[in-house]
Amino acid sequence: MTDGPKPRDAVRRMAAYSPPTGDRAGRLRLDFNENTIGCSPRVVEYLLERLSASQLSIYPDYAAATEELAAFFGIAANELAITNGTDEANQLLVNTYVNPGDEVVLLKPSYPMYRFYAELAGASIREVSYRDRGENLEFPTGAVVRAIRPETHAVFIANPNNPTGTAVDLDNVRRILKAAPHAAVLIDEAYFEFSGVTALPMIHEFKNLFVCRTFSKVYGMAAMRCGCLLSNGGNIAWVRKAQSPYSVNALAVLAARAAIGDREYVDNYASEVVAARSLAAEGLRRLGIPHYPSQANFILFQAGDRAIEIRDALRARGILVRDRSHEIPGCVRLTIGTRAQIQRFLEEMEKLWIR
Repeated sequence: MTDGPKPRDAVRRMAAYSPPTGDRAGRLRLDFNENTIGCSPRVVEYLLERLSASQLSIYPDYAAATEELAAFFGIAANELAITNGTDEANQLLVNTYVNPGDEVVLLKPSYPMYRFYAELAGASIREVSYRDRGENLEFPTGAVVRAIRPETHAVFIANPNNPTGTAVDLDNVRRILKAAPHAAVLIDEAYFEFSGVTALPMIHEFKNLFVCRTFSKVYGMAAMRCGCLLSNGGNIAWVRKAQSPYSVNALAVLAARAAIGDREYVDNYASEVVAARSLAAEGLRRLGIPHYPSQANFILFQAGDRAIEIRDALRARGILVRDRSHEIPGCVRLTIGTRAQIQRFLEEMEKLWIR
C-alpha cells in the first residue's frame, strides 16, 4: 500500500483554524461578535414566500441581487462581487493578486483568516504588531507604511480591528493607499455599522482599494454566509474571473436582498449596540477592569492571569465570551449585544471579579 498523496508544503506549515463553535445553543452568545437577537423578521418572511422545490433545483442567478446590492452601497453593479461571506472575499483577493512567495502585510492581532489564506497561497507574511501601541492599542499607521515594500502585493486591514476594537481614520487609510499603489489594499468593514467610518467612496480615487462588507454581523445572518467585495470595475472584473461561478447559495442571496430592505431594523440594532457598548465600558470601569476603546460591537478587556478562569466561570453561568490571551496576554473579548444582555453580563462579572 502506498503512503497516499502529500499535501503542499504551505498546508503542512500552516496552523489549523478551529474556532470553538460547539455547544453554544441556549447560552448568551457574547463570544463571536454575532447579532445577539437574530436577523430581521422580514428576512425569514421573504425566504418563506419565495422558497419552492423547483427553485432549489436551479443554479443561483446573481444579476438582480447584484443590481440591488450595488444600489444599496451607492456604486455601480460592475463594482461589486457577491461572496460566500467575507472569508471568500479575502480568499479571492489572495487568489487574484498574490503569487507564491509574494509579500502580504498583516496586522497582529487581527482577523485570523487573512493569515490563513495568505499562508495557504504560500505568501511571505510581514506582520505589524498592535502590542507596542500602549494602553489604547492605537492603529500603527507608521509601522504599516514602513512595512510596505515593492515586493508587497496585498495589505489586509480590518477597520475597526478584531479583536482590539480600535479603528484607523480615513486620513491614515489614504497614507497606506498612497504608500502601496502597486498592491491590493483591503479595508474589511465587517463592523462598519457600529463605527460609521467607511473608505467605500474612495474606490474611485484609489485603484488599489478594495472594501468588503458582511451580512454576518449587524444583519444577523452569520449562518447564511454572504458578503460583498467592492472595488473599481476593472479590479472586480479580475476578481470575478477568479471566482467560482456559484460560490454563494441562492438562499443567502435572497436573504441579503431582504436584509437591505429593512434599514430600520439594522439602524435600531446598531444604535442599541452602541448604547450597550457604553454601558459595558462604564461597568468594566466601575469594576476596575482595564479595557481598550472600541468602535465595534465588542470590547477587549484585561483579566490578567484570570482570563481562562473568568471565561469558564461565565460559561458555567450560561454566558459565552472569547479568550484572546494567546494574542494579547490576559485579554478576553466581550461581544456587545443589547443593554439587557450586557447588564446580565455585568451582574455575573461583578460576582466573579469581586471576591
